[in-house]
Amino acid sequence: VVGRIFNQQLAVRRHTSVFFPLATETNTCWLRLMTSWHGGESLDHLLECKTGQLVFENFLRTEYSEENLLFWLASEDYKKITSESEMKAVAKRIYAEFVEVDAPRQINIDCVTRGEISKNLSQPGPNCFDRAQRLIYGLMENDCYPRFLKSDIYQALLEQQ
Repeated sequence: VVGRIFNQQLAVRRHTSVFFPLATETNTCWLRLMTSWHGGESLDHLLECKTGQLVFENFLRTEYSEENLLFWLASEDYKKITSESEMKAVAKRIYAEFVEVDAPRQINIDCVTRGEISKNLSQPGPNCFDRAQRLIYGLMENDCYPRFLKSDIYQALLEQQ
């Protein structure tokens, strides 16, 4: 089931062209998050709701780096899997999509981390992608997120508020 959801999410994200989200996701969530984003509080607040994820993904797409967020989200979903067989299948899909050299959405991680994940694929556990996920989160937090806060996309959202 999670594998199917993972594939559906990737398919939707590949074809989503939403630039500005509709404020249908509880207005409280949206307004609170916009306020916390505006203060630059943290990337965590932005990632709390689907709207934040979509807005940030659209920004990352303009910088040709949406693979970072997509990998991070896939890793979060992966941690929720309880079935060993499904964990193994989804781990291989995440690896093929994001981790292996020349993957369609290859993330920028060091060779030691890439090798560690590769070794763990035969017996993947819930923490299989944790090291890479921390690296990618750090990259988003320290590089992408500050640029997002200065972006035209974010500024236009603030004006809509």
